[in-house]
Amino acid sequence: MTILVTGGAGYIGSHTVLALLEAGHDVVVMDNLSNASEESLRRVAELTGRTVPFHRVDLTDPEGLDRLFSSHSFDSVIHFAGLKAVGESAEIPLEYYYRNVAGTINLLRAMDAHGVRSIVFSSSATVYGDNHHAPFVEKMEMGANNPYGRTKEQIEDILTDLGASDERWSIALLRYFNPVGAHESGRIGEDPSGIPNNLMPFIAQVAVGRREKLMIFGNDYPTVDGTGIRDYIHVVDLAAGHVAALNYLTAHGGVHRWNLGAGTGSSVLQVLNAFSRAVGRELPYEFAPRRPGDIAESYADASAALADLGWSTTKTLDQMCEDHWRWQKNNPNGYAD
Repeated sequence: MTILVTGGAGYIGSHTVLALLEAGHDVVVMDNLSNASEESLRRVAELTGRTVPFHRVDLTDPEGLDRLFSSHSFDSVIHFAGLKAVGESAEIPLEYYYRNVAGTINLLRAMDAHGVRSIVFSSSATVYGDNHHAPFVEKMEMGANNPYGRTKEQIEDILTDLGASDERWSIALLRYFNPVGAHESGRIGEDPSGIPNNLMPFIAQVAVGRREKLMIFGNDYPTVDGTGIRDYIHVVDLAAGHVAALNYLTAHGGVHRWNLGAGTGSSVLQVLNAFSRAVGRELPYEFAPRRPGDIAESYADASAALADLGWSTTKTLDQMCEDHWRWQKNNPNGYAD
């Protein structure tokens, strides 16, 4: 098939492009490069021996989207493009709703106009909010508690309504937990701009000397060591989940929701210790008070993805840390190197 990947130059996008090419698909990437580098696609081409057509287009540009869909014949879309920082979303909510929600509506209208009605959407476990206890199951009510999460929730609602209104659509909503790691080659990985919002890239920057120490927010949670527990998923496993969902949509119409996670959690200290093992030395950290809105435990019930897609995670926490460290060590300043 020929697949359009929006946000395909980003962290999860580039790994999914690689997985799609390895599965024999043709891929076209669209990205505005606001939080990504075209270098990732050059390296994907290096790893696969296949060039990836790239279009620098923004979701808020309907004319650009129309030109893109006019220039290729797509079978399906995998949609990653959007803003994704929880804290930033509370500071500039209008920008998040405009780019994520209005931008996705532009994409869906372009798809519909050109007869492309198959989409795999990059959603998030943030749609569950803090009203439920782990493990999170797809049938739970959504209740995101920040603008970023609410944009994901609203896009899920839009796609659900779209699927209900027109049976020609095939839609997969993938709620993933905490993507980490990098391709085993060390050639592509996570390259956050500014201060990382997530745990493992922050630890990696401490390990490579870009940050002084890790601040651990809260050590008095009712967990194994007092630190928060989250479900970490290797980005290569996550990319495989997108390929599996895409394959499912070729035979099934309608709207489908799957959690993509390991189904178990690791604490902040367990992740730090695993990363220290990968680096070969202890990494500095300091405890700080809890952050408002953080919950003690968050992990997936991933049984539906196994039953429907035949998909489950394969990588251990140690492998996640080893691969993430190989990427960071070889690229201390990310793609800027």
